[in-house]
Amino acid sequence: MLKKLIVPLTIAASVLFQSAALAQTATYYSDYYQGRQTASGEIFDTWGNTAAHPSLPFGTWVQVTNLNNGASVNVRINDRCNCGIDLSKAAAGQIGLLQTGVAPVSIQVLR
Repeated sequence: MLKKLIVPLTIAASVLFQSAALAQTATYYSDYYQGRQTASGEIFDTWGNTAAHPSLPFGTWVQVTNLNNGASVNVRINDRCNCGIDLSKAAAGQIGLLQTGVAPVSIQVLR
């Protein structure tokens, strides 16, 4: 009987963990950073489709989807941040983030 109880609890915990890992918070860079050097050494361009992430390797392409409206954008990681993901102004505009400033997003690694 104990085995019958442990398996469903393990599956439920796994599903809960996976769901939490997918949802993150997105913000976007202010114009203050335009032309400044990023952690990767690149110069930040607010009109490029780039983003900062705490741990993904530089050069990784990800699809960021705004969970409030379903809009998606592909961005390349070229900087570091302390939040979920920090988008360039151009990328933020494409998913409707400029109005709210912050939104829950899902992030999918493309390459």
